[in-house]
Amino acid sequence: MITNPTWSGKRFAVLGLARSGMATAEALLASGAEVLAWDRQDEPREKLAGRARIGDPLAEDLTGFDGVVVSPGVPLNTHPIGPRAHSFGVPVIGDIELFAQARPTLPPHKVVGITGTNGKSTTTALVHHILQTAGVPTRMGGNIGIPVLEGDPLPEGGVYVLELSSYQIDLTHTLDCDVAVLLNVTPDHLDRYESFEAYAASKARLFKMQTPTGLAVVEQAAESDLDVLDGAPDNLPIQFIDMVGLPANQSQWPSLQGPHNLQNAQAAVAVCRGLGIRDDQIVHGLRTFRGLPHRMEVVREHAGVIYLNDSKATNTASAAPALAAWPPDPDPRVHWIVGGLAKEDGLGECEQHLGNIAAAYTIGDSGPRFAELLEGRVPVNRCELLCEAVRRAVLNAKRGDVVLLSPACASFDQFRDYEQRGDHFRQLVDAILNDGGSGDHAA
Repeated sequence: MITNPTWSGKRFAVLGLARSGMATAEALLASGAEVLAWDRQDEPREKLAGRARIGDPLAEDLTGFDGVVVSPGVPLNTHPIGPRAHSFGVPVIGDIELFAQARPTLPPHKVVGITGTNGKSTTTALVHHILQTAGVPTRMGGNIGIPVLEGDPLPEGGVYVLELSSYQIDLTHTLDCDVAVLLNVTPDHLDRYESFEAYAASKARLFKMQTPTGLAVVEQAAESDLDVLDGAPDNLPIQFIDMVGLPANQSQWPSLQGPHNLQNAQAAVAVCRGLGIRDDQIVHGLRTFRGLPHRMEVVREHAGVIYLNDSKATNTASAAPALAAWPPDPDPRVHWIVGGLAKEDGLGECEQHLGNIAAAYTIGDSGPRFAELLEGRVPVNRCELLCEAVRRAVLNAKRGDVVLLSPACASFDQFRDYEQRGDHFRQLVDAILNDGGSGDHAA
């Protein structure tokens, strides 16, 4: 794990002991810090009993503490821990901030921080893969991979590639990224922010923490419309993602098709060039990248029909690129499974790609609303359940078509998370196709 001798003798409270919280508590204890730890569940508290003091920071005296470390899932705009810590003059931070504090004690390395409403997981994994195939010691962490403090320090010359949500950035104050990336900003998570502008400003803080020796990689529209570089160092080098020339043709990269993946690839190329990776090494990484589960994941190809799991598309802005990736050939060929727990009303950016849709299959809590929006414009199948949607799509799709789960909604109406939804889609596709396409078992 990553430790820091400067934490020795300091006092921290850790609120929430899931994987990142537990890794944080262990790293602090290994560094000689005093830890007050709390979780609503008994089991994680028991793991630290006798080594950390067990107590709820909402009830304990926090006088003299050096920080309260919380999970990014804690809503700072409504949770009482913020005002509680503030009343004692104690900063509320996350594990990314602790990593930033530990950096001077680690072997010389670089850090890439990647944020954006959509595409950050794929871009983070792609940068990590290119570096890995180029022989650079690298680790993927933050909002993806293992908790940043859990793994051992990289050797000299290593690169930490961190996916950073706005929530994580809110809890971070001193992370000077060698390369900071903002892919895009579209409305999301507005229950946590007073406005869209406040949400965008949260992500833009990644640039404010940089020094002029770094590199900012940013979407041109985000800068021109939202002024996301306001407050960044005056001499900070800037690379606009839209202006990045690719070292080869996108059609050569099987897992990076579609306009959204073009932006992901351009951002990854800019990052890797900024780190000194040669174009031939970058091309090799782009060609061998296999993508991430639930993000335009090819589940199966059967009888000329491609089945795609894009369950990670939890808003209309992230579903739109998946629809755009499959234009008519010559007829519309996308069988779109859409619905769940909607984050917004309307079709958003998906509206401009309705010409690509052969049929829509509406599911979940928002299924009736999507059916209302789509009927008369594309053929609509009201399904409610994912199993029925897959069964009907299998029956209707013909050679050259695409059956696409890209729900444009959160999953919590019917599933634990988008991953469970995507896993269920995979299982249904395999079961129905192995059953000859009738899907009788799923009715």
